[in-house]
Amino acid sequence: MSLWLTILLLVVSNIFMTFAWYGHLKFQEMKVIGPATPLIVVILISWAIAFAEYCFMVPANRIGFAGNGGPFTLPQLKVLQECITLTVFTIFTVVFFRGEALHWNHLAAAICLIAAVYFVFMK
Repeated sequence: MSLWLTILLLVVSNIFMTFAWYGHLKFQEMKVIGPATPLIVVILISWAIAFAEYCFMVPANRIGFAGNGGPFTLPQLKVLQECITLTVFTIFTVVFFRGEALHWNHLAAAICLIAAVYFVFMK
């Protein structure tokens, strides 16, 4: 149970994180905010979104960490989180930024990440 709950919380957390980090670029494109919007306003909006991210990330790490009875070591948690981050980011890019193209090197990088997951979980 804690394995899937950890993964679910990491996915939700990374959705919020991606919107906190890159959503303002889409908001600018949609004319919700403009290039003249003060940077401090953009930062505060991003922090508000990032707060939600932390509300999912911290429990995911507490529940998932082997030291707390979870199924993952600290390196496993980190590599898993990074892979989820890049997966969410890729989906976000394809869905919200249709002008951004993915190329062969992005696929090669994804394969390297899959290899990283394999090696970090290898006994």
